[in-house]
This record gives sequence, structure tokens and C-alpha cells, in this order.
Amino acid sequence: MPARKETAVPLASPEFSDEAVREYLKNHSDFLQRHPDMLDFLHVSHASGSAVSLVEKQVSVLRERNIEMRQRLNVLTANARHNDRLYEQTRRLVLALLDAPSLPALCAAFTTAMHEDFEVEHASIILFGDRHQAPEGVRVESAERARIEIGALLRGRKALCGPLRKEELKYLFPDAGAVGSAAVMPLVGGEELGVIAVGSSDAHRYSSSMGTLFLQHIAEVLVRLLPHLRADSGD
Repeated sequence: MPARKETAVPLASPEFSDEAVREYLKNHSDFLQRHPDMLDFLHVSHASGSAVSLVEKQVSVLRERNIEMRQRLNVLTANARHNDRLYEQTRRLVLALLDAPSLPALCAAFTTAMHEDFEVEHASIILFGDRHQAPEGVRVESAERARIEIGALLRGRKALCGPLRKEELKYLFPDAGAVGSAAVMPLVGGEELGVIAVGSSDAHRYSSSMGTLFLQHIAEVLVRLLPHLRADSGD
């Protein structure tokens, strides 16, 4: 019995629908590699309205992806440089705090680094205790007054960033002018030891969405140093 001759399926057949072609090309991804001459017959509409070959279209897509990848790389490089700079600044500050021989030296090391290294407009470190026994150069306030003035900032025992109430800003930065935003971190060990804060005249400089890991790290260092220095000073 002679073999049945297969008839060609016309292009209009449902078997050669757009979806069928799509599936075929997906399952035979090397089709154009095996038939490179087809690239000359395939055209894609360009944004300008003219038709371009598939090769030209691929080159255009690759060029756009290359630009996007370069932009991403630039962002990653900038972030890496920022993190390197922040690490080095933090390292210097921690070493300065560890080398501080007294409470006044500790507070001075903190505020100096904030202003000079981190370019912070306003920096404050407030310790809780008897203000009448405060060493020169150290701001000491009673914990009771602090709870009245900034109780909401202390309650969570974690860093807070953003615009604060006028009364809170006045307590944290009494000698500053207009402060638009601030970042505040309570100093809490076995007890409430105080609070550190940085502020800016820019209302958007410190926002609730920013990271607070750096401030938490500095606070942890201070919490470990303060009891020893306060004992040495007799405070």
C-alpha cells in the first residue's frame, strides 16, 4: 500500500495561528540561529513609524538594556562609596569614644564628630541625673523632666526620625535656631541613661523611612561606656 502523501497545511490553518508560531519559537529557541536568513524577512515597527529589521531591533533593545545596567551599576557604586565613607566615619567616632577619659571628653567627641565628620547641623547628647552635679561641658537633666518634655520619644526605647513637635525640638536643641527634622535615640542600658539626637533645618533631612542602624550602633557604644565614666567622675 503506497505511503500517504502529507498535504501542506495552508498558512490560514488554525494550526499556524499566532499562538502556534509563538509556542513553536519558544520550544525551538535556536530556530533563528539555524535559519539566520529569516532575520532579513522579519521587521518590527519602530517608534518613528518606520520598519526596522529584527537584528536592528535586537541591537536597539540591547543598547537600552546596556544603558539601564550602567545606570544601575552607577547607583550601586555610589551606594558602596557612601557605605565605605560611613563605615570609616563611624570607626573613627567609636575609637574616639573609647579613648575618651571622662564624661566631658565623651560628649565632646560625639558632638565634634557629628559636626565635622558627619556634617550634622545640630547634635545633642543629654544624660539623665542630678543636673547640679553635672561636670562642666556635660548636659545633665532629670529623667522626670525628660519624660515631661520628650516622653513620647523615649517610650519606645528605639530610634525615631522625622519632624518633631516644637517643644521637643526646643528641649533637644535649646541653642539651635529653626530645626525642621531630627533623629532621636534613647540611651537605655539597665536604666534610662539619656538620649542622643541629631537635627537639621531641612524638614525632609530626617524622615520615618530612613535607616537608623548607625544611630543605634553609636547608642550601644555609649551605653557601655557611660556607667564606667560616670563612676569615675562620681556622678
